[in-house]
Amino acid sequence: MKMLVNVTFPIEPFNSMVKSGAAGEIIGRVVDDIKPEVIYFTELDGHRGAVMVVDVPSASAVPKIAEPWYLNFEAECEFKIAMTPDDLMQADLTNLGKKWS
Repeated sequence: MKMLVNVTFPIEPFNSMVKSGAAGEIIGRVVDDIKPEVIYFTELDGHRGAVMVVDVPSASAVPKIAEPWYLNFEAECEFKIAMTPDDLMQADLTNLGKKWS
């Protein structure tokens, strides 16, 4: 299943890692390990952040995605299931609407 993952980096230790030159190398290793379909670096709620799309075969894959960010950057990770239009069509909204109306 596809998941949207928002990663929010706190000011520290990220500032110190940028100043020491470690941030880029660690981010490269993490991204190489996770292999997101796409990753964008942006701001999230006024902090440095990243937004990734990751294919997650099961919930047990979540720690593999989250722990590198937690352990290296003390980051916050937010996971959201993402559906394609085909996924949504398979949900059979018409019958759900009838059942619950």
